[in-house]
Amino acid sequence: MRWIDTHCHLDAPEFDPDRDAVVERARTAGVVMQVLPAVARANFDTVRTLAHRHGLAYALGVHPLCVNDATESDLSALREALHAHRDDPRLVAVGEIGLDHFVPGLDQAKAQHFYVEQLKLAQAAGLPVLLHVRRSADALLKQLRRIPVQGIAHAFNGSEQQAQVFIDLGFKLGFGGAMTFDRALQIRRLAESVPADSLVLETDAPDISPHWLYRTAAQRSAGETSRNEPAQLPRIAQTLVELRGWSLSEAAGITWRNAQAALPRLAGLAALAD
Repeated sequence: MRWIDTHCHLDAPEFDPDRDAVVERARTAGVVMQVLPAVARANFDTVRTLAHRHGLAYALGVHPLCVNDATESDLSALREALHAHRDDPRLVAVGEIGLDHFVPGLDQAKAQHFYVEQLKLAQAAGLPVLLHVRRSADALLKQLRRIPVQGIAHAFNGSEQQAQVFIDLGFKLGFGGAMTFDRALQIRRLAESVPADSLVLETDAPDISPHWLYRTAAQRSAGETSRNEPAQLPRIAQTLVELRGWSLSEAAGITWRNAQAALPRLAGLAALAD
C-alpha cells in the first residue's frame, strides 16, 4: 500500500537530529510522498531543497501565524518564486496560507490582505492552495467565492455545512492525528460522513500528534516528547478505516486518488516514485 502525506513540515527544527531517518521510516511504512508547505519567505528555499533531495513535493506561501512579521516584499518574493519555479513538477501548491481566528494578537486585517493576495497568486500560477482553517472557515469561503481556486482545507474542523461548501468549491478536506482522539467528536463525524472522494490524509508533522503520541503538560515538562512524523500516517489511517468501514487498502487507494485530484502535479511525481 502507498500513502501520501498531504501536509508535513519536514523542515521543522524538531527533525534536525534525524531528518533523513524520518524520511526513510516514512517510506518503509509506505508513505512514499509528502507535501512540504512553506510558512514564511525564510523557508521557501528550504522546503524546495528538501523536496528535491528526498523526492517529495513542496508548496510556497506565507502562513497566517507568520503574517505579523511579514511585509509586502514577502508577497513580491512569493510571486517571483512561483514564476521562477513554475516548471518545477515538485511545486504542487501555494501554501500554507489562510486565516487563523483562534490565536490572539494577530493583525487580522493584514492577515486578510495576505490571504487574498496569495489566492490571486495561486490563481495566476494555476496552482491549488493548502489552506490553514482555524475558526475561520466562513471568512475563507467568502474570498474563495470571489477568487476561485481549489486545493485542500488542512486539518479541517468546521461544521458539516462549511465542509459541504468547501467540497462544492472543489476542495478536499485534510484529516490527521486529531481524528484519532475519541473526544474529537466533530472531526470524527466529518471523517465518517463526508463523501469518500472529498478527504485526504495528513500528519502536519511534527504537530497534531495522534493519541498514542500525546503527552500531558507534566510529561512534556519532564522531558518527554510527542513529535509526530509521516511514518505515523498508516496508523492514523486505521481510525478512518474504523469510522468508514473500509479496508486499509481501500483507504490507501481512495486517499491516494483524492490527493492527486486535489494537487494534480502529484500524479506525475507518484509515477516517478514507482
